[in-house]
Amino acid sequence: MVAAIFLSALAMSMIVGLRYLLASGGFALATRMRKPGLYRGLDRQIRREIGWSLASALIYGIPAGVVAWGWQARGWTRVYTDVHAYPLWYLPASVLLYLTAHDAWFYWTHRWMHRPRLFRIAHAVHHASRPPTAWAAMSFHPWEAVTGAVVIPALVFLVPIHVAALGVVLTIMTVMGVSNHMGWEMFPRWLVRGPMGRWLITASHHQRHHDRYACNYGLYFRFWDRVCGTDRGLGSFEEAA
Repeated sequence: MVAAIFLSALAMSMIVGLRYLLASGGFALATRMRKPGLYRGLDRQIRREIGWSLASALIYGIPAGVVAWGWQARGWTRVYTDVHAYPLWYLPASVLLYLTAHDAWFYWTHRWMHRPRLFRIAHAVHHASRPPTAWAAMSFHPWEAVTGAVVIPALVFLVPIHVAALGVVLTIMTVMGVSNHMGWEMFPRWLVRGPMGRWLITASHHQRHHDRYACNYGLYFRFWDRVCGTDRGLGSFEEAA
């Protein structure tokens, strides 16, 4: 059993690492094409971001591997494969439920990481990326990586979700994590500056966190920032037409 769990965790670490390289590499390539020169002079920083991110991928893979083994070998999780096991409306609802729970966890742990002592010990690694690049999405100190690695694996033991819907959650998590750090706004102005943008987080919102630190802590939604008075609006990125 121990060997099987170890192999599952190792496989998941490799998958998370590959997912990071493909996603961050893809958005970095898009940046080179869309905003040539934006990352000029940041080669040393990018190498550091990749190193920390691959270490984080190893940490993320451990609970993910336990979950994968528990699902396949023991049926411990609430992940299901029969699309008719729950009403069809529950598919998008479960995605929203997971994103909402993850966002709340991220907001409060992120604020916690900004306490002076914890910031020096762990979160300073992430904020060493000035400005952040597409490679910085998982550039965390191991202690911070642990806080991010446990939330989705914990949810699958508590909240039912179809395996495809879980894939959607992980895809959104990856895309948002990378695109919010890449240093430019890929979403159109009508979304960023319109009604949706008042509640959704994009690069324009998260960049202000990296500029000012004590604000804009959310991951997907601006809800907690608005409720807790930590929303400081959008940065000055030029949105797509």
